[in-house]
Amino acid sequence: MALENEKDIIQLKNRLQDLAERAYAQNLFTFTGFLGLGEQDVFWQQESRLRHVGYTLDGGCESAERVVIRFGDGEALGYEVPFPIVCVHVIPLSVKFAEPLSHRDFLGALMNLGVDRSTLGDIKVGEKEAYLFCLDSIAGFLCENLTKVRHTHVKCEVADTCQVMVQEEPEMVTVQVQSLRVDAVLAKVCGLSREKSLDLFQAGKVFVGGRLCENNSRLLKPGETVNARGYGKFTLQEDVRETKKGKLSVEAAVYR
Repeated sequence: MALENEKDIIQLKNRLQDLAERAYAQNLFTFTGFLGLGEQDVFWQQESRLRHVGYTLDGGCESAERVVIRFGDGEALGYEVPFPIVCVHVIPLSVKFAEPLSHRDFLGALMNLGVDRSTLGDIKVGEKEAYLFCLDSIAGFLCENLTKVRHTHVKCEVADTCQVMVQEEPEMVTVQVQSLRVDAVLAKVCGLSREKSLDLFQAGKVFVGGRLCENNSRLLKPGETVNARGYGKFTLQEDVRETKKGKLSVEAAVYR
């Protein structure tokens, strides 16, 4: 669901609370649909009231942006239930005549099928193919009905493994900053002015570790991932060095 107003936020909070309470009262696992960054932040706002239930986040692949939350403690319950996530491989029927396709192209084709966004996770895109993470309940429908992306005819099949897939290769960027303030690092890594960087914070478009970051002076820690809507994401690397001029030289793995 898209969080367009306070009513949407309240509904999501109630939904999360209901799922957690059902998992706790009935000694079972419950699952959300896929949640975007804004929705995940709503969860983190009330995490302290839900943690007694136990929870796990998973998006089907490492560093997934969209994730499903599973409520329930496997150790306490004495059993495990896998996440209802599958990976669908979207392949052109004729590679020779296929056009280069973007994330937006694949998402647009899916939305044209009338699919609920909460059933869809990340889309990992190659030049002419994609791996789509989705709920298992929708996988069959997608394999039958997703037959065209833009002008390219495609076929879909559930992947046996998600290990052999399009890998996001980050661009390693080294910048110098006065401090590890998130606004300073964001501006340097994304090539923004300090003013534009501040605008992103004010517009609620910056997330650190999946949580909305409203404090632009917050200090980043190595290993933390920053997502700026419209500008991609980056992970601050461990090697932070002080230069002879007193600045900090930092490296970031950047995903455009």
